[in-house]
Amino acid sequence: MPARALVSMLSLARSEAVKRGARVTLCRIDAARRSLTPGKPCDGGAADWSCGWALFVERDGAPTLLRAQAASPSIAIAGATTDLSFTPPSGQVIGGFRSFDFSARNGKLATTSANRCIRLAAGGRARMTPGACGAAA
Repeated sequence: MPARALVSMLSLARSEAVKRGARVTLCRIDAARRSLTPGKPCDGGAADWSCGWALFVERDGAPTLLRAQAASPSIAIAGATTDLSFTPPSGQVIGGFRSFDFSARNGKLATTSANRCIRLAAGGRARMTPGACGAAA
């Protein structure tokens, strides 16, 4: 499930920032695993994460790919931003709280019970809840 994959990637980003003592960035990617620049849209716009995402560590100005997640065309993923950076020493997220909404694109599967919300606290910890982010507690 893409929502679980994103929670896992967010946890990895936080732990790698702490372990490596370096900035770790999660960003949207294209089919060739190239980072999409902020504001460049996936099919669903600049906040669409369904095109896939990748985790990079930045050392000496050069990004190194740690892990990537392929596109999820059957799932709509809406995020509040186009990239997230986790910083040492504690893996905090630059810019504070974030959220991601997951929903099925297929009409048969597109029920509110299939929706998921991932909330990311400023401290870098992610949690997933059922429902859309606007409805999640």
